[in-house]
Amino acid sequence: MKKSVLVIALAFGVTGAFAQDLTSKKGEPILPEAGDWAISMDANPIFNYLGNAFNGNTSNSAPGTTWLNTDQTIIGKKFIDEKNAYRALLRLGFSNVTIKNMVADDANTAVITFPAQNPQVEDKFSSRSTNIAIGVGKEMRRGKTRLQGYYGADAMIWISMSSTKAQYGNIMSATNATGTTTNPETTDFYDADLDGDTGESFGTSNRKTITKSGMTFGIGVRGFIGAEYFIIPKISIGAEYGWGIGFQASGKGKTSTEEQGGTPNQVAVIERETSGSSMFGFDTDMNNGTMFGWNGSGSGKTGAGSLRVTFHF
Repeated sequence: MKKSVLVIALAFGVTGAFAQDLTSKKGEPILPEAGDWAISMDANPIFNYLGNAFNGNTSNSAPGTTWLNTDQTIIGKKFIDEKNAYRALLRLGFSNVTIKNMVADDANTAVITFPAQNPQVEDKFSSRSTNIAIGVGKEMRRGKTRLQGYYGADAMIWISMSSTKAQYGNIMSATNATGTTTNPETTDFYDADLDGDTGESFGTSNRKTITKSGMTFGIGVRGFIGAEYFIIPKISIGAEYGWGIGFQASGKGKTSTEEQGGTPNQVAVIERETSGSSMFGFDTDMNNGTMFGWNGSGSGKTGAGSLRVTFHF
């Protein structure tokens, strides 16, 4: 019996000593200290890659800097002491996509014989988007082992806007209302939902040339809670979940179309306003890794926690 008690006591003693050993074999501190800086980002691409590496997925590609997609938010921290840190949240998202396609030249009237090719003109479709968001907050921590819990609050503002442009190789005229072109909706030239209109018409007597969304502006505050485990000195894997309140408003947009009509028949560029929108919400605030707004687009979807990797230095 005495031997059993001694073994149990020894086991607890070793476990306690290991739990309190917060330095590496080289003497490096494992947990963050006063004056440390940290940067945190979404860890899901890493786990997706590692998981796929063992499931026979031969088309697996290693994660790179393209992690920072439209839903990614980077968190920076400055530790006041080992239990408190100031936070800065940042999202800078810019995209400019241009796709071109060659189509038959409607102006050609010559008879083409093989092996000569029909003359072609170029259609050009482009889309742009901007997402900018910043936030500041305070983080408090608990725990004396590698497993650390934390909680706090953030205040944030964000803006976003988008536009599309279509340039057609075959002009629209009073006698050529259906110039040969390609339909961006079916050939992936750009996301037809970008301006919120899925009923767009291309290559007919009413074809869209420019869309501009109204600028979206949002403000919000959020409380958060999370936990992280330090796998090696100053590097941790953790999860964060938040609950916040926010307001988001989008201004009116604009759409330009080339249209044929009237008597006598003529072609004109017509501009129309699109309506704005607003949203107020109190809900879980994270959706696919973003903390700003409702999935960055006012979609109002429910939130989901995100795994994060944090580097301290």
